[in-house]
Amino acid sequence: MERLLKRIDQEILAAGGKRSKSRAAVMEQFFRARDHVTAEELTRSVRETSPRVGAVTVYRTLKLLARMGYAKELDFGEGVRRYESNLSSHHDHLVCTACGAVIEFEEPGIEKLQEMVTRRHGFQPTAHRLEIFGLCRKCAPPVPAGRKG
Repeated sequence: MERLLKRIDQEILAAGGKRSKSRAAVMEQFFRARDHVTAEELTRSVRETSPRVGAVTVYRTLKLLARMGYAKELDFGEGVRRYESNLSSHHDHLVCTACGAVIEFEEPGIEKLQEMVTRRHGFQPTAHRLEIFGLCRKCAPPVPAGRKG
């Protein structure tokens, strides 16, 4: 974690930015987060250890991390942007429209199909994401016996 934060700090300095203890606290908390966090959630979390860090600092830091390629901005249709680290391997999302649960998954078959489709169309993708909206296991009505979903 310390090496990552130093590397990002060096990139910020090289681009003409300044060092900031508040920004460092936000980045550390963001990379420790396990969930897809909103700026508000991250602000609450950061303030547990650094009470003087403002919401604007958190928001700007998230935007900066996204511009630098260290974070992804996500919209799961709930009227708020969420962020996740871009350091983990590629994955897709199942989003429950009832409770808001987000399930990450990796499916090599989907990745191969996407590659095949882009090749067939002579398309050179630079990025992609897949979000499937529906009802999670807890929120979905029970499937009648004898029927498979």
